[in-house]
Amino acid sequence: MKTSPPAVSVISMYTKFDDVYVRESKGRYTNLRCFFVWLTQAVFFGLPWLSWDERQAVLFDLGARKFFLFGLVLFPQDLIYLAVLLIICAYSLFLFTAVSGRVWCGFSCPQTVYTEIFMWIENKTEGSRSARMRMAKQGLTAEKLRKRSLKHLLWLTFAGWTGLSFVAYFIPAHSLLADIQAGRLGPWQCFWIAFYGLATYLNAGFMREQICRYLCPYARFQGSMLDQDTLIVSYDQQRGEPRQGWSAKEKQSSERQGSCIDCSLCVQVCPTGIDIRNGLQHDCIGCAACIDACDSVMDKIQAPRGLVRFTTARALLNGEGSEAILRRIWRPRVVIYSLILGLIVSAFSYALFTRSDLRMNVIRDRRILSREVEGGAHENIYRLHLMSTAEQARDLRIAVTGLDGLQLQSTSKVHLESTESRTLPVTLRLPANDQAAGNLQFEFVVYAINPEHQQEQVILREGASFHLPATQNEK
Repeated sequence: MKTSPPAVSVISMYTKFDDVYVRESKGRYTNLRCFFVWLTQAVFFGLPWLSWDERQAVLFDLGARKFFLFGLVLFPQDLIYLAVLLIICAYSLFLFTAVSGRVWCGFSCPQTVYTEIFMWIENKTEGSRSARMRMAKQGLTAEKLRKRSLKHLLWLTFAGWTGLSFVAYFIPAHSLLADIQAGRLGPWQCFWIAFYGLATYLNAGFMREQICRYLCPYARFQGSMLDQDTLIVSYDQQRGEPRQGWSAKEKQSSERQGSCIDCSLCVQVCPTGIDIRNGLQHDCIGCAACIDACDSVMDKIQAPRGLVRFTTARALLNGEGSEAILRRIWRPRVVIYSLILGLIVSAFSYALFTRSDLRMNVIRDRRILSREVEGGAHENIYRLHLMSTAEQARDLRIAVTGLDGLQLQSTSKVHLESTESRTLPVTLRLPANDQAAGNLQFEFVVYAINPEHQQEQVILREGASFHLPATQNEK
């Protein structure tokens, strides 16, 4: 007897997703998300135009190698502060995720924020979800061309403004605007404005949920930061199943069991197009749009809210309320994250606000360790790199101490302008004496000169060594 070959299951390496047409949602979480959209954009677009002591408040001047953050001035040597700041951000992400899931993704992530703005423009120019779906199936008409052209024009305008604002963090905003008006923009300025603007246009206008599904690493490793007591957007399956359609007759029926009427509004408002009723998925960004949609439906059918809600896996399984959830917030993982974060923030704040506004790096000339001059004296050459973070000019005097007979051969007085960084060549001479050969320790001392009171104050000490070679007799 002839047998048929076994069925072969073909698994595609890539499954094409249908286009996601997001329905406009209304509710408390939508209002909260809109608040963060306004807040983040007000900060992003507003900071380059904010002044602080007659300069831009936030400016990363790469040409001058200075970074201005309100009253704080940083040099490239201060990158340790940036590294610690990134560690603080990472631990904050761990802490917030352990407590409340992907709230960052749902409310403050730039991808989410810009996608919300672009979808709002799309909704205003092309109409509601159903209107956009009908338009997509139509051929090219004058009305469709007009709406699509207006939408992309607004998208490109907003994307261009984001690119301009981004570059304004590295080039003073007023100078950048003046260069644009005068047509003096350089190639690099044009490149970065176009690059950031185009990235915004493509990511928020076309890629949208694909960024969250495929490119965002946070979606992939978030599972390692969640536990049974983490707040996540969840569908109450015990209450919602079995799903049934809704009618006035069914509303009066005592046989009805599930609260879910299978309206699919939770799917329609989801920016990534998932069905939250299928459980937690890595595509879920925790924006809570499905909660607002489901609550509005529950209000219409006069059923209690919360079929889809923020809750924990343990509370959902045991049927517990908010009090039980709050009691489990301070669990070991959250306490450890909080303690580590608190220690790092405290140490960072102490180091940042107690640091001196003058820094000096002593660099020995590597070409000549020591040279003998007239009278048997020896000279060493150094380069002193002075970095002032003060917002006003200052007069300084440099001296040496700690080694008998050591003399400063070059000028000792220095004038530094506001936030100036300067390298000074310095020659030190040690007369012939009975000092033992080797590296002799001493200190550079920097005095601040007060011209009004003719007083000097020690503001910095930096250790160094003077190389004294062995004489012929010592050899």
